[in-house]
Amino acid sequence: MADESISYSDALDYWSNTPATVDGVLGGFGNTNVPRVDIIGSKTFLRKHSSKFPGEPSAPKYACDIGAGIGRITKNLLIHVADRVDLLEPAPNFCAQIENELEEARSMNKIGEVYQLGMQDFVPQKGKYWLIWCQWCLGQLPDTDLVMFLQRCAEGLQANGAIIVKENISTAGIDSFDDTDSSVTRTLESFHSIFQKAGLKVVAEEIQRGFPDILLPVKTFALVKAF
Repeated sequence: MADESISYSDALDYWSNTPATVDGVLGGFGNTNVPRVDIIGSKTFLRKHSSKFPGEPSAPKYACDIGAGIGRITKNLLIHVADRVDLLEPAPNFCAQIENELEEARSMNKIGEVYQLGMQDFVPQKGKYWLIWCQWCLGQLPDTDLVMFLQRCAEGLQANGAIIVKENISTAGIDSFDDTDSSVTRTLESFHSIFQKAGLKVVAEEIQRGFPDILLPVKTFALVKAF
């Protein structure tokens, strides 16, 4: 199985030695249309589907940015749709840059905690989050750890909250391992199987449009507790 080759230490070493820039976190696509198109696609997805996960009417809309990198998604998306955002990022160089990128947002009290921690060790506060955003990071977790991570995230959701997953989709017919950053690109079937094992239901699912043809397809999923 491709996920059996994942090494947390190898992945952390790779990202800790990657430039703490948009170009660095996006693997050389930071100076293309990818960042802008990505955020537009995510905003459109939320606008179309957020009625399916409205949160608790009387509760603050807290979000958590998983695998946050330098805070690109928080800065350009999450602080505009949530009352406050926590960030999870294991690479120390990225965590340091988060403070620079989000200085203005922090002064506006839009930033909560920045956890320098891997997903495999993250235990969200029960019932805290309206939205848990996971983008281009779940490939760093083996299947079993990913199921457990998603289960913990589900416990961290408010009533009527959602986990958003936005990831590359393998077109090779099988999950594929990348030894560059010690990650796995999963097939659509693998994602659906993992979501089901984690006790999650897909309430919305869309392909991201407008990316360069050389990139793998990217799909966004909105997940809620299945029961």
